[in-house]
Amino acid sequence: MNKKVLALVAIILVIVVIGIVVGIILAGNNKNANTVQNQASSESQEQNQEIGQVANNENQTNTEENQNNQESGSENVLVVYFSHTGNTETVANFIHEAVGGDIVKLETEEPYTDNYNDLLDIAQNEQNENARPLLSTQIDNIEDYDTIFLGYPIWWGDMPMALYTFLDEYDLAGKTIAPFTTSGGSGLSGTPSNIADEEPNATVTEGLSIRDNNVESSQSEVNEWLSEIGF
Repeated sequence: MNKKVLALVAIILVIVVIGIVVGIILAGNNKNANTVQNQASSESQEQNQEIGQVANNENQTNTEENQNNQESGSENVLVVYFSHTGNTETVANFIHEAVGGDIVKLETEEPYTDNYNDLLDIAQNEQNENARPLLSTQIDNIEDYDTIFLGYPIWWGDMPMALYTFLDEYDLAGKTIAPFTTSGGSGLSGTPSNIADEEPNATVTEGLSIRDNNVESSQSEVNEWLSEIGF
């Protein structure tokens, strides 16, 4: 009877010892697994931080490049325009807001009348006489600009003759001229070709035409045109 009891006790002790050993082994494995998992998680976080830092550096570089390009490009841009009713002036301001640079309003020594019918007669007479109205506006540093946005209304299917005065007075050879117009519905009326004839050594871009009744809401159209011609 004692032998049986002793044998049973021995078996129980063996089972207990085996359980303890297995527990120790499992605990060690879990610890190692947790350590490996923590190391992997730490490495993943470090990699994500490195990737994020690279992305931030690239974004900062791109931002700086864009700012430098914009600042560099705006230094040699001139928006010059003739406006009688204010419509062309509004479009000119939209362009200036987008591209920067300088902006100049052309004015004649003898102001035009505000009477619409009389203005039509004057504009037609000037065209018939191929007149060159004198300008009171003078631009002393025209050679500093590489790109000139040239704005005007359409009078009798053409630019006001004051624009021909401007093109006669200034040599725009080697420059880029981007014409924009406002009118009641006449479109560009072939004026970019006329500008190219007056300035054969300049590059004349595709022009922009805005209807008078759409001027105030034309900023998005202006920006789309600027994008199309490389601005």
